[in-house]
Amino acid sequence: MLNWADLTQDWDASYARAKRRFPNLRDRDMAHVPQDRRQFEAYLAERHHLTVNEAREELEDFLFTEALNREMRQSLGE
Repeated sequence: MLNWADLTQDWDASYARAKRRFPNLRDRDMAHVPQDRRQFEAYLAERHHLTVNEAREELEDFLFTEALNREMRQSLGE
């Protein structure tokens, strides 16, 4: 499974995919938010009208999906 550190390692690429999944993210807020997962979960909850627990679950689902995508790209030799 992909973890938060993996996701934020290449935040520019990850952010583009996160923005598709979570369309209410604002570009100007992303400079500092990704540094801390809990801060990002709270931000995600606020911007998408979710509870923090719901935002955490959505982020976990996103991380899982990202891990699957990465695994598939690696198996295809990309």
